[in-house]
Amino acid sequence: MLKLENVSFSVDVDGKGLGIIDNISLEIPDGAFTVITGPNGGGKSTLARLIMGIEKPTSGKILYNGTDITDMSVTDRAKLGIGFAFQHPPRFKGLTVRRLLSLAAGYELPEDECCSYLTSVGLCSKDYLNREMDNSLSGGEAKRIEIATLMARKLGVAIFDEPEAGIDLWSFSMLVESFKAMSSGNHNSVIVISHQERIMQLADTMIVIADGKVRTIGTKDEVFPALMGEFSENCGFRGKEAGSNE
Repeated sequence: MLKLENVSFSVDVDGKGLGIIDNISLEIPDGAFTVITGPNGGGKSTLARLIMGIEKPTSGKILYNGTDITDMSVTDRAKLGIGFAFQHPPRFKGLTVRRLLSLAAGYELPEDECCSYLTSVGLCSKDYLNREMDNSLSGGEAKRIEIATLMARKLGVAIFDEPEAGIDLWSFSMLVESFKAMSSGNHNSVIVISHQERIMQLADTMIVIADGKVRTIGTKDEVFPALMGEFSENCGFRGKEAGSNE
């Protein structure tokens, strides 16, 4: 189980502390598909980076399976089984997709196993297995390969930060199918930062973050209808304007 206790995060701006995450406490149980949503600038992506260790809390604790990981590095958290997929996956010139999958798994993957992971995210293994993870790949291709690498790691917690960003509609459809497979498989916790309705529809638990706080938390059936009503009434979430603090 992943647990946050009174977690806050602020940055220094012109000598003054600017609060981004404000005293958040929540639990994400094993086996849950959790979607974190909310207004732009509300703190969603920052919260994901705090869980991964890319940022460190100003105060509070982060616990994973009872272990305090608040001061652990990204590398140590990865060794515990926490993985993170960026909005824009990094590129690695000279590194093939097959080698990347093997590095993610921690051992040399047989070709048929590599092919299985690529097929599960909608890619033809023959076309991609020996391609380099470089700028020749489209955004959608890179996204799906990154998802395949997280699948190969068999993570305890897989975090996806706005995975739909910058991909075409066909790739997005394949992305949704990949998440469906993950949520129905044997993966543990999957956390997705997203505004997309089709991804929200997959959620076991939904968390709405606004102004650095947990505004709402509950099951999809509890949260989603009210959220869609708010979209209809206000043409978007109430909260900070896009481009602030996140």
